[in-house]
Amino acid sequence: MHYKVFGSPMPAVTITMDQGENIYTQSGGMTWMTDGISMETNMKGGFLKGIGRMFAGESLFMATYTAQRPGAEITLASSFPGEIKLLELGNGKEYIAQKNSFLCATPGVTLSAYVTGVKSGLFGGEGFVLQKYTGQGLAFLELDGTIVEKQLAPGEKLKVDTGNIAFFEANVQYSSEMVKGFANILFGGEGLFLSTLTGPGKVWLQTMSASELAKKIIPFMPSAGSSN
Repeated sequence: MHYKVFGSPMPAVTITMDQGENIYTQSGGMTWMTDGISMETNMKGGFLKGIGRMFAGESLFMATYTAQRPGAEITLASSFPGEIKLLELGNGKEYIAQKNSFLCATPGVTLSAYVTGVKSGLFGGEGFVLQKYTGQGLAFLELDGTIVEKQLAPGEKLKVDTGNIAFFEANVQYSSEMVKGFANILFGGEGLFLSTLTGPGKVWLQTMSASELAKKIIPFMPSAGSSN
């Protein structure tokens, strides 16, 4: 299996498969493909795992694409300006990612819901449920804006604004902390809480959040019944 990520600011990935190799993605996630690829749609892992994926921002049904001949190609495109990143899972490597980041994966990768604590869920900016990637194989994530990688030492903390966490290694601790100072809370413009990542481990941050961009655009959208 080979892959090529291309395009900016709306990237896509083309995956070239040998006969018998396959990937799975959300139902409707394929952009184009060559002849010689079959598709099968199911709930992948059963109803309960499908429901878990829904809480993590993905679809109940998944589509599996299998190459029927060598050199078959399939292309999947990002739905938002940003970057596509590859996760290589195996040897105990597991990752936690933001909701709605899943693009596609090989069959040995399991996508499931990762439930945060109550305080983190209410105030951490990502909600109660994130995505967890386990197993062995490759997974592709679609992320917002430009991605920056940071290595945290044991006990080192990184405080991140709402929605700017792309993904992190599962051994990194995720929590939320209240902003200190009365003036900061009232006038700081960052909300009451910041997400906190504690090492050791790697974290990947994104310079833009789809939800935050939407908040800035909505006030400029014409309301129902308005005239030009």
